[in-house]
Formats: sequence, structure tokens, C-alpha cells
Amino acid sequence: MSKQQEAPGELEHVRAFVNTVDLEESSEELSGPDELSSWLVQHELAPAGLVATNADLEYAIGLREALRAVLLAHNADGFVHADVVSRLDRAAERSDLRLRFDKTGSGTLEPEADGVDGALGRLLAIAHRSVADGTWPRLKACRDESCEWAFYDHTKNRSGAWCNMAVCGNRAKARAYRERRGAPRGVQG
Repeated sequence: MSKQQEAPGELEHVRAFVNTVDLEESSEELSGPDELSSWLVQHELAPAGLVATNADLEYAIGLREALRAVLLAHNADGFVHADVVSRLDRAAERSDLRLRFDKTGSGTLEPEADGVDGALGRLLAIAHRSVADGTWPRLKACRDESCEWAFYDHTKNRSGAWCNMAVCGNRAKARAYRERRGAPRGVQG
């Protein structure tokens, strides 16, 4: 992974979570409940000793794909399908997100749920803070449908479309060229 793709601060946890599956390589980091627990503990979203179930794993993967859909929308028209919004709303409800104030009067969104629900709620709280600080729209998923790798758009004009211009960008440009060029003259299909 290129440092250029990393998201700032805690938003990197959301990017890393979406990238727990590599579509091009067909590799899955969250291959079982133990791997999910380890990932959440390793990223300091849950305390050591977290025990996940198969149902937790299925839920986490569904949330990951909902987040990917949002990141794809950041790289397109900006609209997220109603079923994705519904899944995210259910996840926020399931993690029992609450606004909490500290002694300085500053507020932060925190999950009241324990376990996997609370850990995934922490990811949603990070996304919420990212919306507030303006970094959320820069977290995108690669436009190449065989890739869809999450990356942070560091471009000045927020125009980054691919996780890696040399690979996915060139593939897209070559595909567009072939489509424009069409079939060679004299060849019929």
C-alpha cells in the first residue's frame, strides 16, 4: 500500500476496514470470526479478548460493503442507494451511538454497545467526525469495478478516481480507447 493512499488520522481505520477484502486478488482478511476479532482489536476498536460469532462476521462484512458503496458514491454522483443508507442506519442503531460531552463541553459520538457492535460503531463514529471535519468525501473507492480499493484522495481539486493511476487508471484509459476505437474496419462481428 502506498502512503499516498492513506487517510488522515483515525479515518485510516475506515479505509483499512473497507480494504479487508482485495477483490483483484480474491483475498479476505475477515475469513472467520477469530480474524474479525483480531482485526478489531489490532486496530484498537475493541478491547483484547473480544469474541466474535459467525453472525457478527456476516454483519461486519455487510457493513464493510455498505461503506464501500458510500466510497464508490464519493467517486461518482454522490448518491447512495436507499438499501445502503438503511444498512448504515441499522448499524448505528445496533451500536447504540450516543452524543457524549466532556468537561470542556466538547461532544463526540460514541457507541454504548459492547462487543463487535460497539467496535463497528466506533468506525461509524469516525465516519461521522470525518463528515464534520470535511475529510469524508475524499475517502473514495477506486472506479475500476474489478478493484474498488478504498483510498484517500490527496489531489488538490479532489479529482482522484483510481487507487493507483499507473494500474487502474491506465486500465480504464486503455478500455476507453478500445471502446472509442471500436472494431477495425472491414471486420464484422
